[in-house]
Amino acid sequence: MAHASTEDPISIQLEEPVPGTTLLRVDGEVDMLTSPSLRRAIADQLTSGRLLIDLDGVEFLGTSGLAALVEAREQALSHEVELWLICSSRQVLRPLEIAGLVELFRITDSATQILDAAK
Repeated sequence: MAHASTEDPISIQLEEPVPGTTLLRVDGEVDMLTSPSLRRAIADQLTSGRLLIDLDGVEFLGTSGLAALVEAREQALSHEVELWLICSSRQVLRPLEIAGLVELFRITDSATQILDAAK
């Protein structure tokens, strides 16, 4: 599932690396124009036991992108889905820190450890 063409500022790709775990790879800019695509992609995947959102390809994370992530957290809690953010870049971590949201999320810099434990 790719939500991007060459003109789109966002690309969202879906993988299932292990049964019960969905991985959304997000690349590009998450802003007011693209956050609805991210919201839809996340909402569609809140059926598995674990959802990993890989944000390492995100070049810009605006306030509407932060809001989409907070909404994803609330939806994951209500659906009893384990939600992880994968990010190591300043472009993503800094906005999360400034908004005081880091403590709300499970954040890791690599999916490997989570996926190895799920096997």
